[in-house]
Amino acid sequence: MNTVTVQNHVVLVIDDEVQIRRLLRITLEANGYKVIEAASGKDGLVEAATRRPDIVILDLGLPDMDGVAVLKRLREWSRVPVVVLSVRDRDEDKIAALDTGADDYVTKPFSTPELLVRLRVALRHVQPVEEEVVFRSGDLVVDMADRRVSVKGQEVKLTVTEYSLLRLLVRHAGRILTHRQILKDVWGPNATNQTHYLRVYVARLREKIEPVPSRPTLLITEPGIGYRLLTAE
Repeated sequence: MNTVTVQNHVVLVIDDEVQIRRLLRITLEANGYKVIEAASGKDGLVEAATRRPDIVILDLGLPDMDGVAVLKRLREWSRVPVVVLSVRDRDEDKIAALDTGADDYVTKPFSTPELLVRLRVALRHVQPVEEEVVFRSGDLVVDMADRRVSVKGQEVKLTVTEYSLLRLLVRHAGRILTHRQILKDVWGPNATNQTHYLRVYVARLREKIEPVPSRPTLLITEPGIGYRLLTAE
């Protein structure tokens, strides 16, 4: 699997805490990133528009506007990957950010290695996944050109709905997808509250792709939020 080279990638950090910005600058620059800082939502949007960073780290508790509002404004004209870094750990805050277009959500206090991994995964989304790409994670192989799925070299038969669900997860591999996002994409806009559909099909999919379905290692539940398909590092 191709790895992301972080050298020269520009990160915009939008956070009003001087200590957090200092910590992130030291950590990120030590790992090959270039760092731009903004202490408010308004300044962050200006920096995003003028400096065109490769990725954004966004706090939600900004002094002039809520981080979700910043994200909504940003998504009107940019698809730059955004990783939310916030002290807010309620499910509703995470869901609001992810539904608005965040690529990932990390809570403070945070693990530096975990944040770096999340950034690398988000950066892989900069270039769109093409249909002919063969996705691999562990023993799972998904050839989207041929619509073939295999585990340990053995072909796995999926229903149309199961394949649609897996394909969506593959296209956003490494990223949290909320229940609402998945239901809307797979079952349509009128099914966004039908979470029982999703539970049933996730269970079916795990039975077919997980070594031990009761202890999933590929298709991971993000409690109260949604699901994430892990990618091999």
